[in-house]
Amino acid sequence: RMDNFGFVDAMNKLGIERRLLTAGKNKALLDPFLPVDESARAHMQNMLTEIHRQFIDSIKSGRGDRLDTSVDGLFSGLIWTGEHAVDIGLVDALGSAGYVARDVIGEENIVDYTLKDDLLERFAGKLGATMAQALATRLGSESPLPQAR
Repeated sequence: RMDNFGFVDAMNKLGIERRLLTAGKNKALLDPFLPVDESARAHMQNMLTEIHRQFIDSIKSGRGDRLDTSVDGLFSGLIWTGEHAVDIGLVDALGSAGYVARDVIGEENIVDYTLKDDLLERFAGKLGATMAQALATRLGSESPLPQAR
């Protein structure tokens, strides 16, 4: 999937002139401020089709006989619940990263690299929320803003 928007008509309606300098024929590929170039669109569609084929081949190869390839829409972009993914062979089990580290890989020493806010960042967050609440009150907002915790 590759999303893109087209703003050409909106820019024309607003009288906005686009100025774009590039060093290469395809540097503005899929630029949302330019009309769609059919050869560029075809190129990108071919690339997406090839990537999708590689993805399917990789999943089939990696999952082997565990994968139920008879499932309708298996590689169509549908999503599955975890339990259903187990049933059709997309995954072996449900679990967290910690479960995989401990029970699958056998690693007992797990380091959590999650960044924690330091004291100053927590204070700044509360101060910002307090200031926003005061501003909303001052402006006569009917509903209070969520409070920082």
